[in-house]
Amino acid sequence: MTRSSVNPALTALGYAPEDRVVIFHADDLGMTEATVSAYSELEGRSALTSVSVMLPCAWAPAAAQVVRARPGADVGVHLTLTSEWDACRWAPLSGPEPDLVDAEGYFHRRNEEARQAAPAAVARELRAQLERALAWGLDVTHLDTHMGAAAWPPFLPDLVALAAEYGVPPLYLRHGAAGWEALGFGPEEAQQAAQLGQALEARGFPLVDHLRMLPLDVGGDHAALTLELARELPPGITHFILHPASDTPELRAVARDWPARVANFEAFRSPELRGELEALGIRLSGYRPLRDLFRRRLRERAGSGQG
Repeated sequence: MTRSSVNPALTALGYAPEDRVVIFHADDLGMTEATVSAYSELEGRSALTSVSVMLPCAWAPAAAQVVRARPGADVGVHLTLTSEWDACRWAPLSGPEPDLVDAEGYFHRRNEEARQAAPAAVARELRAQLERALAWGLDVTHLDTHMGAAAWPPFLPDLVALAAEYGVPPLYLRHGAAGWEALGFGPEEAQQAAQLGQALEARGFPLVDHLRMLPLDVGGDHAALTLELARELPPGITHFILHPASDTPELRAVARDWPARVANFEAFRSPELRGELEALGIRLSGYRPLRDLFRRRLRERAGSGQG
C-alpha cells in the first residue's frame, strides 16, 4: 500500500487488513448504445460490480433507463469535461460556457485544454451532471471522472464540496506524492493531491488504495489478463477499470479503440470469471458500502459539531 497504515475504510467495512477487495468498474456507460447493451447483459450476471454514466452523452437516457430497471445497481456519475472522438461528440449540460468548449461547441478533446477552464465553470458543470442523474432517479453511489480531467487540483475543492453536500464519495486514491507523479502529475500538483487525500481521509471520506485498468490499446483474451492482474494485486481496495461495449457498427464508427472495448466485454461475459477471481481470494464489492460508510461518517461529524 502507498501508506504505512491500513486503509481505515477496509477495516470499517469488516474486511481484514490482508484482504484484497476489488471494485470491477465499467466506465463510459451512455457514450454509445454499445455500452448500454453490454452493461445490460453484464449487470447482475458477471464479475462486474459497478458502473458510471456519462450524463452529457446521447445514450445517457437509455443508460439511466437500464439502471433504474435494476434496483440496487451500483451506479456513479462519470464526471465529464472532455469529448475525445470525431464521429460522436457531447457538450456541457450547464449551458454554453466558453471555458468548457472548443470552437465546435463541444467539450475539449484533451485534458490539457479542459484543465484550462475556470474552476467556477467546472464546478457548475459537475453539479449539473450529478443533479441530472439524481433528477433521472438514479441512486448515485459514487463520482468518478472521464479521462481524469476533473481530478485536477484546481477543480478538486469544488468536487469534494459537491460530494460532501450530496453524501456521494468521489473516487480518490490513497496515494502519496510519488504515486500521483506516477499518474502524470507534476511535483507540485502531486504534493497537493497527496495532502488533499490525507485531509479527506481525516474527514471520513473513504479512499481506494490501488487503481488498475484493462488496456484500451489491444484486443485479445482480456479474461486471462484480468486474472493475471488480479493475482498480483496487493491488499487493500482496488478500483479496477474496464470499458465494456458490444461489437456494433456504431461502436466501430465512433471509437478507434473498439477492439479493446469489445475484448473487455467478452472477458466479463465469461461465466467462469467470477468464480476464478473468488478462487484467487478476490473479494468483490461495489461503491454502495463505501457510500453508506461515508454517509454514516458525515452524520457522525455533523452530530459532533465537526461539520
